[in-house]
Amino acid sequence: MGATPAELARATEQRLGTDEMVARCVALLQHGDPFAEVEFIVWLAGASAENEMRLRTPEDDPSLLYWPRVWAARALVYVWDDAAIPAVLDALGDRAWRVREMVAKVVISHEIGAAGDRLVPLLSDPVPRVRIAAARALGVVGEAEHAPALREAVADDQDQVVARAEAALRAMSRRLDRNLLD
Repeated sequence: MGATPAELARATEQRLGTDEMVARCVALLQHGDPFAEVEFIVWLAGASAENEMRLRTPEDDPSLLYWPRVWAARALVYVWDDAAIPAVLDALGDRAWRVREMVAKVVISHEIGAAGDRLVPLLSDPVPRVRIAAARALGVVGEAEHAPALREAVADDQDQVVARAEAALRAMSRRLDRNLLD
């Protein structure tokens, strides 16, 4: 079995240093050219990245080239510098749902409070996994003004979204020391 995402990220950090690794992840998140970074992407994600990048060409529809952004975001869960915050915030609006989902996990890992307002629209995302990730992230970084959106998410048609929105409201209520449940 291959290395875990955490092991791959930390090995890449050892190889490049934190600053360079984070800068290259940020560049990918900002839609940098993945074909100029194939070796780096393989360091971040292993054999799956190697296989994916072999299937792709620069002439492919750009919507097919989201995996490098996902892998860059995932690496930022494990190796971090606050210089990545603006790119992470922008990536919450990425057109690829897997990127939005992974970036919400980065928000959780590093408690990026500035993400709160950008997470609220993701509670209405067409993809349930993104709605779940947004609710989880708001549970960690959300403020009282985000509670109404979470209360609306409690009416979601997906049970997992409802459960995560309820859990987020409970977490925010504890963290902010006030009842936000109703």
